[in-house]
Amino acid sequence: MTPEDGPTPGEEATPDPAVEREPEPEHRADGLDLARAAARAAAASASTQPARRKAAPFRRRTRTTSSGARPDDRDPQLLDQAMGRLIANHGWELDLKVQGVFGRWAELVGSEVADHCTPESFDDGRLVVRTDSTAWATQLKLLAPSVVRRLNTELGHGTVTVIEVLGPHLPSWTKGRLSSRDGRGPRDTYG
Repeated sequence: MTPEDGPTPGEEATPDPAVEREPEPEHRADGLDLARAAARAAAASASTQPARRKAAPFRRRTRTTSSGARPDDRDPQLLDQAMGRLIANHGWELDLKVQGVFGRWAELVGSEVADHCTPESFDDGRLVVRTDSTAWATQLKLLAPSVVRRLNTELGHGTVTVIEVLGPHLPSWTKGRLSSRDGRGPRDTYG
């Protein structure tokens, strides 16, 4: 074994007398040499290991039940404002306006027309109205432009574009499994 190989396992390394060591300087009375040595050691350890943050003292977070000096969502609010925000967030403005029109139908179209015609549905600008007789269906078709104008003043311009008028619910005259396609039918107006 040569000295370049190093110690074998179980053997201790012996210092090589050929390697000279620097003589240790004597300790200075002001302690400057110790401070420099400590700074060098800290710089060497900081470059090899990440710096650890000093833990802040534990502070307990408290949640306040009051909102403070400025207005906040946690403040008591009027029901009108809260409902308005809820309606706007969900996009229910048009649906509520349409249902309001359905509720005030007699007021908007007149009591005589409302006695014989009822709104059924509203979708994409198309209002479906059911009449109780074919005569009132014809009458409402003639009144449709003025009713559309009146509804658009209540709901907003361009909300109702077409009124689809449906006649009364009629009984089915088909009986059995065979029927005639172009038959004239009973020819009654039911009203």
